[in-house]
Amino acid sequence: MLLKTFGWSFAITAAGLALAGILWGWQGLAIVAILSVLEISLSFDNAVINAGILRKLNPFWQKMFLTVGILIAVFGMRLVFPVVIVAITAKLGPIEAVKVAIQDHDRYEQLVTSAHPAIAAFGGMFLLMIFLDFIFEDRDIKWLAWLEKPLARLGKLDTLSTVVSLVVLLIAATTVATSVPVHGGSGTVDKSATVLLAGIGGLVTYLIVGGISGFFEDRLEDEESEESEEAAPAAKGGASLVGLAGKAAFFMFLYLEVIDASFSFDGVIGAFAITNDIFMMALGLGIGAMYIRSLTVFLVRKGTLDDYVYLEHGAHYAIGALAVILLITIKHEINEVVTGLVGVVLIGLSFLSSVVRNRKETEPGDGSAAKAEVSSGV
Repeated sequence: MLLKTFGWSFAITAAGLALAGILWGWQGLAIVAILSVLEISLSFDNAVINAGILRKLNPFWQKMFLTVGILIAVFGMRLVFPVVIVAITAKLGPIEAVKVAIQDHDRYEQLVTSAHPAIAAFGGMFLLMIFLDFIFEDRDIKWLAWLEKPLARLGKLDTLSTVVSLVVLLIAATTVATSVPVHGGSGTVDKSATVLLAGIGGLVTYLIVGGISGFFEDRLEDEESEESEEAAPAAKGGASLVGLAGKAAFFMFLYLEVIDASFSFDGVIGAFAITNDIFMMALGLGIGAMYIRSLTVFLVRKGTLDDYVYLEHGAHYAIGALAVILLITIKHEINEVVTGLVGVVLIGLSFLSSVVRNRKETEPGDGSAAKAEVSSGV
C-alpha cells in the first residue's frame, strides 16, 4: 500500500536529485533537497484538507489529481506562475519575463518579492474563507467545543464568513499594507490599494469556485438520495446521475487546484531565502508537491480522516493560522520554519486528541462517555 501510493514520489525524488547533482553539483543537490523538505513541511495541512475533498471523488478524478494536478502544481504554480507575476507587476512581455527569470536571477527575485503583498492578500483571503466556513458550521463532532459551539451559533447568520473576511482585509489594508518595506532598499511604500484589490480577488475566487462545486455536490447528494428511495430507478435518472457526478467532480477538482495554489504561495516566496534560481526552485518545490499529493491519496485510501476525526479540525485551524501569517507577512517577515511548525503542531495536537478519543471508545463500558465526547469535544 505504501509503495503503491508513494512509488512515483520516491522515483521522482531519486530522478530529481540525480538531475540536480548533474546540473548543479553537490550544492545544487542539497538546495533541491532542502526545498523539497520546505514544501512538505509548509503544506502538510494541505494534504489533510485535500483528502477531505478528494475522498468524495471517484477513482478517475483521484488519478487526475495525481497526474494532471501535479503538472499544474509543478509547472503551473512553481514555474509559470512566478514568471506571470513578474510579467504583470513589471509590465514585461512574456518572452522578456522568461529571460529575466533565467538570466537575471537577482532582478527576478526582486520583482517576485515586490509582488508579495498582492500574492499574500489573495492567498490569505482565500484560505481565511476556507477556515471561517469550516469554523462557523455546526458539526456533530467538535474538537475545541468551548470555541466551536458559540462560533457555530454565530454561523447561522448568512454571509458571516464573507463579512468577517472583508473586515480582516480592511484592517490589513489600512495597517500593515500602508508602509511595506521596499525590497533591497530603504524606505517604505503604500500597498493599500494593491492589497485591497488582490484580497477581494481571492475572496471572489473562493465564492465562485467553492460555490459552484458546492452547488453541484448538493445536487448530486439530492439525486443519490432520490435514487436510494426508489426500488427500481429509471434509466433516465441513472444517466442524469452519471452526468451530474462528472460536473460535480470537475468543479471540485478545480476547487482542489485553487486550494493547492493558495498553499503554494508561501512556499514560492519562502524559497527565495534559499535560492533565486527558478529551475532549482521548481524542481525542489515540485518534489515536495508530489509527496503532498501522494500523502493526500494515502489518507483517502486508508480512511485516516474517518479513524482520526479531529484531523480535519486541526488542518483547518492550521489554515486559519496560515491565512493570518500571510497577511502579516505583507509588512513583517516571518521565518518559514515558524509557518511550518504552526501547522505541524496543530495537526499533531488534533491527531493526539483523536487517538485519546479512539481509546476511550474502545474501553469496555465506556460507550456513553464516548458518545458524550463526540458531541462536546475534548
